[in-house]
Amino acid sequence: MTSPVHDVIKAVTSAFRKKFDDFKGVYLFGQFLDGKNHQGEDIELVAIFDVEDKSKRGEIWPIIGKIETEMDVCIDLYPYTMDDFKKDEELYSEVMEEGIFFDALGIMQDK
Repeated sequence: MTSPVHDVIKAVTSAFRKKFDDFKGVYLFGQFLDGKNHQGEDIELVAIFDVEDKSKRGEIWPIIGKIETEMDVCIDLYPYTMDDFKKDEELYSEVMEEGIFFDALGIMQDK
């Protein structure tokens, strides 16, 4: 996958990998799965960490804001631990059905 969406995923995974030792990767889901540009739509990502709390969210949002500004995109990010992600049954089901996982290096993984 080589597209503007992949560039965003590379930017997010690189920034998170540098900032957080416990970052595991991101799931891409929603409109942008086809790799095409969808004007007016958000790039939907679930970020997985070993620990996710208010303090970490306070560090995540400025990173996402900077990437959005620099790359002229809108990112809808859901930060989770894997256990908490599984508890959000509706979102977890949707992402597991259609989503693509990119590891902490931004490399797409097979299901």
